[in-house]
Amino acid sequence: MEHEHSIQAIQARLSEGTSHNYLRDFIYGGIDGTVTTFAIVAGVVGAQLSPSVVLILGIANLIADGFSMAASNYLGTKAEHDDRERIRAIEQRHIRLVPEGERAEVREIYREKGFSGEELERVVALITADRKRWVETMLTEEYGLPKQSRSAWLAACSTFGAFLLCGSVPLMPFLFGTSNAFILATISTGIVFFLIGSLKSRWSTASWWSSGLATFAIGTCAALLAYLVGVLLKGIAT
Repeated sequence: MEHEHSIQAIQARLSEGTSHNYLRDFIYGGIDGTVTTFAIVAGVVGAQLSPSVVLILGIANLIADGFSMAASNYLGTKAEHDDRERIRAIEQRHIRLVPEGERAEVREIYREKGFSGEELERVVALITADRKRWVETMLTEEYGLPKQSRSAWLAACSTFGAFLLCGSVPLMPFLFGTSNAFILATISTGIVFFLIGSLKSRWSTASWWSSGLATFAIGTCAALLAYLVGVLLKGIAT
């Protein structure tokens, strides 16, 4: 069992509150960082350009694109916060101006959940007796919003950190000037794709190997496309 179900264990677990999972942001940044950086590596190698070009373009991509993704994630998450506050203000105004109409909405929401008669009226009375609880109920039940908002800063940092960490892997063989740098970059990038997919399986019902292979396949397709584009455009760069 993932956790105990004794009264003490339940009370202790619930008293800690809920915590947000930033796995989505990490996976998003890690896959994109690996794909875009290796795409640069594959494209440059396909065009038979100098290894120094790989490093220049790759590092520029890591910093610029990684920051851009983190900023976009921050602004997107912040927009969710702003929208939540906008809806909160709407509900507070409606409760103040048309409380009976809002009570009717609560009643219909819980009627759909199977409550009826005196039981339904007790639920409505309990929820509407506290203004904060009333508003939070409407945000969750009417608009489908989560009870707590995710941190925009943590979302952005998770994306940027994963982008830098995973995106730097394809550049390492070129940074250290190893022989067969492209082969090593290809192998290490494939391993990163597989590891990201395997990690993702911890929060899904898929097996670690199937999730890893699915992510590996997606990354491989992106890498092949970049390499083919480099080969096709080779004549332009030479």
